[in-house]
Amino acid sequence: MDEDTEVAEQWALVNTPLGEPWSGRARYAAAMFFHKRGDMDAETLEVYRICSRLDREDPLAIMRDRGVGARWLERMKGASSE
Repeated sequence: MDEDTEVAEQWALVNTPLGEPWSGRARYAAAMFFHKRGDMDAETLEVYRICSRLDREDPLAIMRDRGVGARWLERMKGASSE
């Protein structure tokens, strides 16, 4: 699999809709991918870890509440407006 395809697949996973069974775990796995690439800091990854068993919990809302992940939130915001 080429890198662009892998990034696209992981991007889809990190954006798995809230509430779907195992969606928190899927988002966390994708977050690990982006963290390892250097696209996400450790504090942001930690929020995804906390939410990994909470399929209905919005990690982006938690990041905003905690004041972490500004760079990641901006990336997510930019992607949703495309």
